[in-house]
Amino acid sequence: MKVALIPFRKNLVIRMDNIRFVLIVTFATLVILMQQAWQLDYGPKPEVAPIVDPIAANTKEDLPSASGESAQTEPAEQNTAAVPLATVSSANIITVKTDVLALQIDLQGGTIQNLDLLDYPVEKSNTVVDKLRAMVGLSVAEKNTAPVRLFDSSQEKLFVAQSGLIADSGFATAPTHHTVFKNEQDSYDLKPGQDSLTVPLTWTDNGLTVTKLFTFKRGSYDITLEQKVKNNSDKPWSGRQYSQLLRAPDTTSSSGGMLTGGMRAYAGGVIYTEKEKYQKISYDDMADENLDVATKGGWTAMIQHYFASAWIPPTDQENHFYTKALNDGRYVIGTYSPPVTVNANSDAQFVAKLFAGPKIQPMMEKIAPGLELTVDYSFLTFIGKPIYWLLNQIHNAAGNWGIAIIGVTLCIKLLFFPLSQSSYRSMAKMRKIQPRLKELQERFADDRQRFNTEMMALYKKEKVNPLGGCLPILVQIPVFMCLYWVLSETVEFRQAPFMLWIQDLSIQDPFYVLPVIMGITMKIQQSLNPAPIDPIQAKVMRMFPIVFTIFFLFFPAGLVLYWVVNNTLSIIQQSYITKQIAKTV
Repeated sequence: MKVALIPFRKNLVIRMDNIRFVLIVTFATLVILMQQAWQLDYGPKPEVAPIVDPIAANTKEDLPSASGESAQTEPAEQNTAAVPLATVSSANIITVKTDVLALQIDLQGGTIQNLDLLDYPVEKSNTVVDKLRAMVGLSVAEKNTAPVRLFDSSQEKLFVAQSGLIADSGFATAPTHHTVFKNEQDSYDLKPGQDSLTVPLTWTDNGLTVTKLFTFKRGSYDITLEQKVKNNSDKPWSGRQYSQLLRAPDTTSSSGGMLTGGMRAYAGGVIYTEKEKYQKISYDDMADENLDVATKGGWTAMIQHYFASAWIPPTDQENHFYTKALNDGRYVIGTYSPPVTVNANSDAQFVAKLFAGPKIQPMMEKIAPGLELTVDYSFLTFIGKPIYWLLNQIHNAAGNWGIAIIGVTLCIKLLFFPLSQSSYRSMAKMRKIQPRLKELQERFADDRQRFNTEMMALYKKEKVNPLGGCLPILVQIPVFMCLYWVLSETVEFRQAPFMLWIQDLSIQDPFYVLPVIMGITMKIQQSLNPAPIDPIQAKVMRMFPIVFTIFFLFFPAGLVLYWVVNNTLSIIQQSYITKQIAKTV
């Protein structure tokens, strides 16, 4: 039995000697991939040909169809005269402004377009950073301080929210998003002290009157849509409501999000159903097959980096979700309601809600179940959610996201304190016996097997676990990756200031101070660890602080801040343990 164990022990010793090096190389590879991803989002973008003018040969192709029917079976009487959004006259446009939104409603169909998020500029004007750059003789670039435009009527960034009614076969016509409505005024503003604002649109034909009401609330990114049907004819009317998002994927910007491990943060369609919960419906999925799903409640959405748009139908009815791939690279995702019959001389009402705004999780949780899942933390969501919750709690108390990052770092260190304690003790013991290991290496330079046997005996005698030093790295890799996703996907970190020159935690340090400090702390921490016996590995390890510093130059300042605090705490803890071990005989 002892003879059989000799090769196994020999291989085990070799793996123990190299595993920490392999882990660090693996971690460095992850850092390289994430750094390349960051550059793809903030680096120069290739020129992309503009999208062709979206005038479809079949003007009904963007209308929903009942389950099992094709778009061509819609009633021929419906008014479907198509007009490109980009060429609609300003006389047909209503402007609406609240404290957080500025948008346009096209009288053709009541389509919501050109929606600006007033509290979210494209670029933040960093006065402190600009002054510091001027002081050291660096140029100050002009900032695009215009608000982020979520819905857009331009052809190259086409993205609008549409709604309407579809009359059931055999019944009178109904207003779709191609039908022209009427309105008495061309602008609406939410006045100071006013909590809500309602914009009415009306349409009448053959005794059927439809009033489309958009209600906006102060401080809110959700818009309530009511479509009131009044049947003044002598015949019943039956139809259903639909609400959809029409989009041409924006290939001219980095709205898709960050990358990690070679995977881009998701941008495209999503749905939430009672049975399957959260599901992604990519543009490729839409092109391959039209979606047709029935569910009670739920919602349909288009999401992107930091922001989302979703149609949310009533939760107490069965809704049908659908998708369509239209001409010229346009995609539709939406929902339609069950049919409602309105008898002669009676009325009925359809209701839906539109969310268009930042992906702030506590706010989205209150709007619709599962809407907060549009904040995509990849496969590490089970770790990202608790980290975000903790960050949010600390921020609510401190009022600063940088302090929240420091607080989370402290909490993570406390959580893994026993593990780190054991690991650092093992590394301190390894450091203590390092001279004896080198002596064994010189004595048995020509007998690798004897050296491995003597080294294992020394480890056993001194009660040293050579794998113990790898545990801190194993713990930090998933936390590091998860924090990368949290900082990349959480809109609260976008343009969030910390202190002094760090005025945006979601982008790189403008003066590269934090990455340099991180490299210094990494070098100090490395000096506390036992150097690899292999001289080649030792040389490579000495290069890691420099290599990591270069990569971290382009990482978000919030992530570098976490690493600096984590390294500093580790140095304090490891220094204390190393001194304690050194005092022992």
